[in-house]
Amino acid sequence: MTSRSPKTTARTSSEARAVARTQTLLKGKDGIGTVRRTTLPGGLRIVTETLPSVRSATFGIWAHVGSRDETPTLGGATHYLEHLLFKGTHRRSALDISSALDAVGGEMNAFTAKEYTCYYARVLDTDLPLAIDVVCDMLTGSLILQEDVDAERGVILEEIAMTEDDPGDVVHDLFARTMFGDTPLGRPVLGTVDTVEALTADRIRRFYKKHYDPTHLVVAAAGNVDHATVVRQVRRAFEKAGALTRADAVPVAPRDGRRTIRTAGRVEVLNRRTEQAHVVLGVPGLARTDDRRWALGVLNTALGGGMSSRLFQEVREKRGLAYSVYSYTSGFADCGLFGVYAGCRPSQVHDVLSICRDELDRVASEGLTDDEIARAIGQLKGSTVLGLEDTGALMNRLGKSELCWGDHMSVDDMLARMAAVTPDDVREVAAELLGQRPSLSVIGPLKDKQADRLHTAVA
Repeated sequence: MTSRSPKTTARTSSEARAVARTQTLLKGKDGIGTVRRTTLPGGLRIVTETLPSVRSATFGIWAHVGSRDETPTLGGATHYLEHLLFKGTHRRSALDISSALDAVGGEMNAFTAKEYTCYYARVLDTDLPLAIDVVCDMLTGSLILQEDVDAERGVILEEIAMTEDDPGDVVHDLFARTMFGDTPLGRPVLGTVDTVEALTADRIRRFYKKHYDPTHLVVAAAGNVDHATVVRQVRRAFEKAGALTRADAVPVAPRDGRRTIRTAGRVEVLNRRTEQAHVVLGVPGLARTDDRRWALGVLNTALGGGMSSRLFQEVREKRGLAYSVYSYTSGFADCGLFGVYAGCRPSQVHDVLSICRDELDRVASEGLTDDEIARAIGQLKGSTVLGLEDTGALMNRLGKSELCWGDHMSVDDMLARMAAVTPDDVREVAAELLGQRPSLSVIGPLKDKQADRLHTAVA
């Protein structure tokens, strides 16, 4: 972000007030749950959801950048930058940033994903102005000094080492590589030891200036907040940094449907001395904008989303072969994954895989029963509502909806879409997705003959 003289900033502020556009996206009852969006002339979007009955507020800034935006030589830059924005600005040191929120009992953190990054703070409603000022300062005024890059490099390398020590995490990175190969979606969000060691302050600064322009950002706030007040405070913070200088700037659109190379029938085995074998068996899924995602959600819940699901019952309850077994979906702008995870004794990996593969094949050919589908819909509806009874979850939904879809759906509309899923909808998506040849990733102390046999699980 470039700084401006006070005179230039004042003129930009006047332009911002003249052309800022505010819309009511969802109208709640008696003002409760009302969602509003204001777009400032610098291309910055501010979305809020008002819940007057709570005493907290969560404020976040979402950046339209994730690990899939990195070139091979920039692997891990997005996550590295996430760390560096906490290291200090022109106005605050790293200690100032952390102590400001600690002093009011607030929580502050950030996370990096494949297609976006989020920085957020959760505070009492009376401390929201402080949270806004601190987080906006971090996003617009980060110094990214060489000494901070050097110091944080060791922290990130330790984070990579910590992740490598958890095979239950590593197997999901391995599965992404198995499915997507050497593409941005197939590479780990953290980067690798080699790419992190090669990153310099200059390269990270260029990455920051390219991807943290206001047109690439979405501000989201939920809780006991007043939309106009949040807009005023955010605008003041960004103008103070000289960040709203382009009156005609247009926010970036959600990611398009770029084709990503996907493979099927691949097997990747990482031989490690672990107590368990960690297994992911899966197929290409659906993009997050695909209308069939509602049916896929029901399928995922019935197949491996709870204690009554088929996989849990067959693998754990009936046979006692695994403590943890579940299915999951990941949706991206242009593609997706559907996977089944299980952790088991290495000697039983083939039995677990055989049961999982049999269940996938059975559901693909025969579908689910009406009772299973009805139970899954009920489970989805309940977990959705319960999961949103928190200002942090509401902020996440606001920011992700604006950044990834460009629109917002009320909870009632979401529940209606789930309830409208028919058994035929679920059977059709099951036949299409689960009928594909799966890929497999395994981590564990497997002997050569065991590893060779794994290829039969995807044949």
